[in-house]
Amino acid sequence: MLSRIKDIATKISPRLLEIRRHIHSHPELSGQEYQTAAFVAGVLSSTGLHVEEGVGKTGVIGELEGNGNSKRTLAIRTDMDALPIQERTGLDFASRNEGIMHACGHDVHTTVGLGTAMILAEMTQHLSGNIRFLFQPAEEIAQGANWMVQDGAMNDVSAILGVHVFPSIAGGSIGLRYGALTAAADELEIVILGESGHGARPHEAIDAIWIASQVITTLQQAISRTQNPLRPVVLSIGQINGGKAPNIIADQVTLVGTVRSLHPETRQQLPKWIEEIVGNVCQAYGAKYQVDYRQGVPSVQNDYDITQILQSAGEEAWGSDRIQVLPEPSLGAEDFSVYLQHAPGSMFRLGVGFKDREINHPLHHPQFEVDESAIITGVVTLAYTAYKYWE
Repeated sequence: MLSRIKDIATKISPRLLEIRRHIHSHPELSGQEYQTAAFVAGVLSSTGLHVEEGVGKTGVIGELEGNGNSKRTLAIRTDMDALPIQERTGLDFASRNEGIMHACGHDVHTTVGLGTAMILAEMTQHLSGNIRFLFQPAEEIAQGANWMVQDGAMNDVSAILGVHVFPSIAGGSIGLRYGALTAAADELEIVILGESGHGARPHEAIDAIWIASQVITTLQQAISRTQNPLRPVVLSIGQINGGKAPNIIADQVTLVGTVRSLHPETRQQLPKWIEEIVGNVCQAYGAKYQVDYRQGVPSVQNDYDITQILQSAGEEAWGSDRIQVLPEPSLGAEDFSVYLQHAPGSMFRLGVGFKDREINHPLHHPQFEVDESAIITGVVTLAYTAYKYWE
């Protein structure tokens, strides 16, 4: 069966290259993937799948019915949105949309999803259950997975697979991880409420800027002394707003940031921990405060059994030397984790780095490029994993 999958992949590879370059040239921002979704729906329909559009606002679902008696449905999720970045690759098929670029590889993800659908559509007699292809919008703003789930995308799904490109892994190789792959990503807003006064007489005021600086410093120091170092927490303040004039003590400062963690138990206690530290600092200097901790997406926790199927499929398809079991998770976030709250699954890293280049630019870089040979690697890996899931 593997040879059949590879033969089909070779046959459709020129078409997949066209698809990827078309999508790359016409990137769309999160929640605005109208042309991408229409294009995806057209390709899926021509492949013979039952297509549903407008799922999760601009998402697309393709249903492929198997030939067996299993009631289970395996989902395969890929995302479609691009980033507000001006492309500087100089490629012939570079973005035609000013200030928008597929700098995170979602054009490759979408292509891999379509290629997998093309292959499995020719193999339905060998599939004991159904395959549901989820083409998701708005991953970059961590909203699309929730939109898809709310519209029923995970109804009756027994397991789910996902893929994300990785430039630090060479093209033609894949990276797997058992357990935590990415971090939970939460949002934090802290408002420090002081009292204004003359800049020359700070003792008569309550300086919200100075107190805010103490809050930031204390939070960072407390992580290293009160949190388990084997369960990492990253707290980064990315915005500070406050003050009205150079000679007026600021009476209010707003801090906005992100909080990343890997372990659910740690994540659960972070809001209380942060509020206690902010409260103690503000009490010491006479200020008041407000803390708004908003949970975002949870950590991607790859299921052991499904990851094992992925690893077996990858090693059979490409050899064990092209399969890396990743020793460390990433503190980046992925809303693929939302689907994992409804069914077990696994996401793998698809290597897209050029082996002959000293520099492979990272994700979200205006010069980010991919080794397009990785598309076939991703397509064969997903298709063969789907086949083996039903064995």
